[in-house]
Amino acid sequence: MRFGLFGKGEARGHDGAKAEAKAAAERLKTGVRELLGLAETAVVAVNEILCADPSCPGTETVILVMQPGAKTQAYKLQMAIADVTPEALAEALCPARP
Repeated sequence: MRFGLFGKGEARGHDGAKAEAKAAAERLKTGVRELLGLAETAVVAVNEILCADPSCPGTETVILVMQPGAKTQAYKLQMAIADVTPEALAEALCPARP
């Protein structure tokens, strides 16, 4: 007997939201690569963190830039991935610009 408790997200209507979140993260990764002029060997990770601590802003976007032979660089934006504008991204990455 199957109950479908752990079935695919599309059965519960999560497929569209998941696709939108993935597209927003990919858009940010592309923006980071362009703004920082990263090589193909660099890895960019984008994650949305929800903090339950009352002192936290709530939702935060964390961007990690990993380049071979260099320390990982972390950038934080105090907003959800979907809310990050090109201007906000450029401002967050500003200290890293040459």
